[in-house]
Amino acid sequence: MTPEEALKKHKKIAVIGYSDKGIRPSKKIAQYMAEHGYTVYGVNPRLQGECIGEIDCYTSIKDIPDEVEIIDVFRRSDAVHDLVKEVLELPYKPKVIWTQIGVFNEDAKKLAEENGIDYIENKCIYVEHDKMS
Repeated sequence: MTPEEALKKHKKIAVIGYSDKGIRPSKKIAQYMAEHGYTVYGVNPRLQGECIGEIDCYTSIKDIPDEVEIIDVFRRSDAVHDLVKEVLELPYKPKVIWTQIGVFNEDAKKLAEENGIDYIENKCIYVEHDKMS
């Protein structure tokens, strides 16, 4: 699945590594996506229970009371494989795992794809959305 196809088809996004600090890309990008019609959830244990703008925050992806379609990852490359394992424990299957620029993990990609989840790697969701305008 191409980034454009993913963004046109799927509208519920969990931002893993979400920050409440205005200078952090995860906050700016999450807000941008929410402003453009996406339902966005922040995942950061420190922000559990907070609502920042339009974004409700949760400790873990398992705590989100909705079936998220895109998992947008703002974590180090070495954390992505464990994240995919956590995603596979959900009672539903998200459609896409999306890693931001500079985040690569071949094992995570293989595990996701073997389980029927599309994997978009090393691409900024904001940049890809902006290209569609």
